[in-house]
Amino acid sequence: MSAPARDAARTGSTRVRAADGLDVEHLYLWVAERRGVEGFVEPRTAVSDVTLLLVAHDGEWTRRRVPSVAWAHDFCNKQRIPSYDAAVVGVPQRMRDYNRRKKLEGGL
Repeated sequence: MSAPARDAARTGSTRVRAADGLDVEHLYLWVAERRGVEGFVEPRTAVSDVTLLLVAHDGEWTRRRVPSVAWAHDFCNKQRIPSYDAAVVGVPQRMRDYNRRKKLEGGL
């Protein structure tokens, strides 16, 4: 297990890991390899920094820490994918359906 980033936010007794270059690289690659992707920006919590949830047309998804809410929306704009505030709109049904299918297949 790696040590938390030095600039990670301190919240109670939990140290929140900041986004790093591998997180950002993963997001770029993931978007490039899928179609119908939408972004859902998730706010900071007690255990996680701001995250960007990407959901493809079929419900496949990935989530990574990002530097900020503004960064996440800017990333989506530059990739020409819509972005939403997950705290307002929630996550799409196709993601829940995908998770259910994978669980039934023994993949989650």
